[in-house]
Amino acid sequence: MDLQMMHTQLIERFERHELVSATISQPRLKSQEVKRIKLKPVTIKNDYRIQFEYQHEHVLKHENLSVEEAAVKLETIFADFRQALFLFTEEKIQIQLSKKFKVSWKADRTEAKAAELSHNRKKQYLLEDGIPYPFLVRLGVQSPDGKVKKQKYDKFRQINRFIEFIDDALEHLPKDRTVRILDFGSGKSYLTFALYHYLREEKGLDLRVTGLDLKKEVIEECQEIAKDLQYDQLEFLVGDINDYNEESAVDMVVTLHACDTATDMALSRAVKWKASVILSVPCCQHELNSQIAAPEMGLMLQHGLIKERFSALATDSIRAELLSLVGYETQLMEFIDLENTPKNILIRAYKTEKKPAAGQFERYNAFTQLLAAKPFLENELKHLLPNPVSS
Repeated sequence: MDLQMMHTQLIERFERHELVSATISQPRLKSQEVKRIKLKPVTIKNDYRIQFEYQHEHVLKHENLSVEEAAVKLETIFADFRQALFLFTEEKIQIQLSKKFKVSWKADRTEAKAAELSHNRKKQYLLEDGIPYPFLVRLGVQSPDGKVKKQKYDKFRQINRFIEFIDDALEHLPKDRTVRILDFGSGKSYLTFALYHYLREEKGLDLRVTGLDLKKEVIEECQEIAKDLQYDQLEFLVGDINDYNEESAVDMVVTLHACDTATDMALSRAVKWKASVILSVPCCQHELNSQIAAPEMGLMLQHGLIKERFSALATDSIRAELLSLVGYETQLMEFIDLENTPKNILIRAYKTEKKPAAGQFERYNAFTQLLAAKPFLENELKHLLPNPVSS
C-alpha cells in the first residue's frame, strides 16, 4: 500500500463518521516540536468535526476540523511521523511508515463500538465507577459492589487523573526487567495503591514499589492493607526523603505534597538515580518567598497573598526549567486536588538526555537573577548544569 491509498482509506472512514480515536506518534526528527497527535470526533453546534490535539514538549494545542480540512491536515502530518493507531467503530488499524515512506497497514476487526461525539461528554475514567477494585474497596472509596461512595467521589476523580499520568508514562518504563518505583511522602497512599494496581494488575508489569513517609502509624496501616491485598511487591517504610540512600537506580519517582524543599530533594534524588519518569505535586513553597527581591515587581509583590502565589508559580517554573536543563522533557500540568486548593500543579518529567537549547541556560539565569533567587534545586544539580553555578 502506498501513501495515497492509505490516505484515501482513512478519509473514507472519516467520511462515514467511523472514527472513535487515533494516536499518531514517533516523530521522524527528534527536534520536531510536536511529539504526538491525538484525534477524536466531536460535534460542535451540530456539526461533525475531528479534533486534533497536538502534544508539544510543554503545551497542548487543539483545533477542530471538518473532514475535508482533516484530509488536508493528515497529508502533512504523515510526512513528519512514522506510526499511527486508528480505532474505528468496528476495526483497529495500525500503521507504520518506513524511512522511505513505505506503508505497513495492519487491520483487525474489533467489537462494534459507537463513536462518542459530544464535545462536553461525560468523563471516561480508566478505573470505572461500578466495577469493584479491591484496593478502592479496602480504602473505603468504593462499596463492595463497586459503587463509588458519594463523599469519596473527589478522591476517585483524583485517583483517575493520576492514573492517566501513569498510563501516559508507560512507554518510558522498561518492559524487560523489574520496574523500580519510589513514592516519597506517600501518606495514606491512595495513589500509591492505585499506581501498583494499574501497572501490576491491569498492565502486567513486573515492578517493585516503595512508599516512604514519616508517620509510623500511617505506614503500619498501609503495610497491613498491602498484605491483605496480596500486593507482594509493594512495601511501605518509615523514613525521610533527606535520609533515604538505599538506591543506585530508579525508574520512576513520585512525590506528592512534599513540603517546601523536600520536593527539591526528591527531584534531585530522581535525577541522581537517572529516573526515566518523575511525577511531582509540590506543596507549600517558602524558599523563594523569603528570598525574592525584585523592585521592578513591587506593584505585585507588596501584597502578601499575591507574593505567596507568585512565589509558588515561579518556584515550579524554576523546577521545570532545571529538569529541562539536565536532560528531561518537562511539563507543568493541572492536577485535581481533593482539598480544592490552588496548589494543584503536577510536574511531569521524562528523561530524554536532550541537550539544552541555545540560550536556555542564560534565560534561566536572567529569570533567577531578576528575582534574586538562589534555588535549592539549582545547587543540588549544579554539577549537571551547562555552566558552573556558584553555591
